[in-house]
Amino acid sequence: MKTHVPLAHRPVPRRTVTAGLLAAAWNALPGAGATAAAARARTPHPAAPADGTGLRALFGSENRVIRTRERVVAVTFNAAWNDAGLDRVLGELARRRTPATYFLTGDFADRLPGAVRKVAAAGHGLGNHSYSHPYFKDLTAAGRRREVRAADRALRAAGAGDALTPFFRFPYGETRPAHIKEVNALGFADIEFTTDTNGWKGTEGGMTVDGAVRRAVDALRPGAILQMHVGASEGRTEVIDALALRPILDALRARGYRVVDLRTLLTPSGGPGPHSAPGSGRS
Repeated sequence: MKTHVPLAHRPVPRRTVTAGLLAAAWNALPGAGATAAAARARTPHPAAPADGTGLRALFGSENRVIRTRERVVAVTFNAAWNDAGLDRVLGELARRRTPATYFLTGDFADRLPGAVRKVAAAGHGLGNHSYSHPYFKDLTAAGRRREVRAADRALRAAGAGDALTPFFRFPYGETRPAHIKEVNALGFADIEFTTDTNGWKGTEGGMTVDGAVRRAVDALRPGAILQMHVGASEGRTEVIDALALRPILDALRARGYRVVDLRTLLTPSGGPGPHSAPGSGRS
């Protein structure tokens, strides 16, 4: 099961994420203050109390880049198969005190609740990636709602707790205006990505660690959102993105970029400043 395939056509209007836009969603989560405290203890760019504005400003659009002039990026990971690379990823992020957001399927949470708790305990944010990672276009509206709700229940049951965010990422990166509207109606903002490293393809798919690093570096721009994966498909245990994380973070730092927690953008003054020119990316 793949967690992303390139799309030739994305009919949804793209909106960038501005500092403070996610505030209402984060502020509305049960225990948001406790999570903020945990983030302060564990990450260099903590999530402070939100100002309560902006969730609905994200509705109706896919969001693929942070709007800012600052050299900042957000690092995100999807998980649907297994957690083969999770410990290595968490270790590297902890060593550098670097935050990330993880988009997990409900099936992953049901099978590997310990992995969910590890991510939450490390102070990172958790987002919804559907329950079984289907093509949403092949489902009815009721079926799509069941996927989102079932994933939310599974994440909560697994112990996600205050690490939960009101962020949803579509399977395969496949977004449609009607589907985004449905997700918004359930209280989730669609948060996508500027580029995928394509590490999920593995060496069998022609990918290498150097190739994953190159894709990340080539996509660098103020506000880029990087998508990677913590597992391997079809019984594989080598996780290219776990191996590529260190050189990617080294490359970001060498180019003057810092990694920001998406939850930091909920704060009125804690996130990057506004950018007058919108933009977005695709992989």
